[in-house]
Amino acid sequence: MNAPLLSIVMPVYNVAPYLPRCLESLAALNPPADEIIIVDDGSTDDCPRILAEFAPRLPQMRVIRQDNGGLSAARNTGLDVAHGKYLAFVDSDDFVSPDAYTEALHLAEAEQLDMVLLNANYHFEGRQADYAIYSDASSTDVILGRDWLGRRLKAGRFLHMVWMHLYRRDFVESHAYRFVPRLIHEDVIWTTQALLAAQRVRYTGHVAVHYRIPLRSFTPEQSQRRLQSIVDSSVVNAEALAAMSDAMASDDELRQLLNDHLVDGALSVFHKLAKMPDRRAAGATLCRLREQGFLRLLWRHTRNVAQRRRIARHWLRSWFAGFGR
Repeated sequence: MNAPLLSIVMPVYNVAPYLPRCLESLAALNPPADEIIIVDDGSTDDCPRILAEFAPRLPQMRVIRQDNGGLSAARNTGLDVAHGKYLAFVDSDDFVSPDAYTEALHLAEAEQLDMVLLNANYHFEGRQADYAIYSDASSTDVILGRDWLGRRLKAGRFLHMVWMHLYRRDFVESHAYRFVPRLIHEDVIWTTQALLAAQRVRYTGHVAVHYRIPLRSFTPEQSQRRLQSIVDSSVVNAEALAAMSDAMASDDELRQLLNDHLVDGALSVFHKLAKMPDRRAAGATLCRLREQGFLRLLWRHTRNVAQRRRIARHWLRSWFAGFGR
């Protein structure tokens, strides 16, 4: 029996208010996805009931339930069992267009692509008009993934989200790509390394996904945990991007663009520290970032004077924070 053409991998965790619309959109796909792998990552709300109710409408849906391990672990579980020639990721609080992958699958087959690069809309739940993530990018012929990465970094608009792409599964498996467990913004490492390795990609500009931007509120304790996770994950991402940059012996322009990108992103950790309700924990984290060499890593990967001033300023603050411990 032939392998399915398209596998969709979708983690689910406590998204009951959004899950029906997402599943409705998957049921409306034309052509239908051959395999939909749902990984219920320990949901404690109505998600299991909703999935059971949709099962008759999505006979190609397989639900795997596991203890809560985070988004990365859930995606990895889906990757381990996917059989499709091509892979797409969907987040269960978003929804997809009916023709999300129609053109992408045709192009991937006709042109033997490693990745098809798509577009998406920011969806504000009616608070304001939706708009496209990439409004400045035109469709391309078949190019290297690193060329697309360079164009986006040079434009200053690059979204790492893995659900903006269609992947050839053999390409993913040949590089043994998996997501780093318990990492926030886990797409950063995956998408960058995939684009650097991909030999044949094409950007279509087609809006495939509608990326929900909900209003959220957090208690001080929730905010502290969330901000700490973002800071810790940003350090891991910066270290991984630095390793990729350091390995670029023959592409000075792309290396510098990636350096600028990693430093810009990593400097946002100081905004997160400033927002932490627990000021003592924020100071301790700043000291740890200095002691573990994070500030040295940023200094080493930038030639930008303004960025170096910011790094130096936070290095000095880390010493004052240390005196107060």
